[in-house]
Order: sequence, then structure tokens, then C-alpha cells
Amino acid sequence: MPSRPTLPHPAPGTAKWWVIGTLGVAAGVAVAVWFGISSTVGLASFTTTGYKVLDDQSVRVTFELNRPADKPTTCTIQALARDFAPVGSIDVTYSPPPAGTGSLTTSETVTLRTTSRAVTGEVKTCS
Repeated sequence: MPSRPTLPHPAPGTAKWWVIGTLGVAAGVAVAVWFGISSTVGLASFTTTGYKVLDDQSVRVTFELNRPADKPTTCTIQALARDFAPVGSIDVTYSPPPAGTGSLTTSETVTLRTTSRAVTGEVKTCS
């Protein structure tokens, strides 16, 4: 009967370092997730759902806005030319949702004037 090759065994005492290393990595991941979640709670979020270039001087942008319950939200909407240069921008302020309703997600539509023909419209920021 042929003998099976033996595999090398880990050195005695190294198992505890593997456990400590694994726990350290898990703790680091947990801290990173906690920081990521805590930095976005209570902030406005948005998703641009569409735009339509109406003519050489205007564009209409539609977006979904999730507003926090405790403060007004100001969004900057911009129109961009073919070379990605901004050709129009507007700041729109939305009041907070009624008390006791928590955050509120709404669909918003904004028409903005442009200095020349835009090829796209987008929500730049909401805060």
C-alpha cells in the first residue's frame, strides 16, 4: 500500500494569532460600516429620474427627493452643455415634511433657464 504524503502542520501556538487577526479584521469592518451608516442618517437623498430639453433656453428635470423630517432641504439643479459645461443652475428649497411623518419621499419637477442649449439636466446636490 503506498504511503500518503504528509502535509506540514502549523507551528504550535500560531492558532491564537489567526483568531486574534480574524477578530481584529471583523472589528475593523464593523467600525467602518458604523461610520458609513452614521454619516448618512438624516441627510437628504435624491435620484434624477429624467430630463427633457424643452428648447435652447430651458430644460426640465424630474427627480425623487427623500427629505429628512426635521429641516428644510435645498437642492441645486443644473443643466449641462455638450462639453459638460454648466449652462444653467437653480437652487430650490423644500420645506420639511409635516411633524410626525418622518422622512418624506416625493417626486419633484423643476424647469430651469439656460444660457445656451443644454444636452442634459441633473440634480447636483441636496442638503
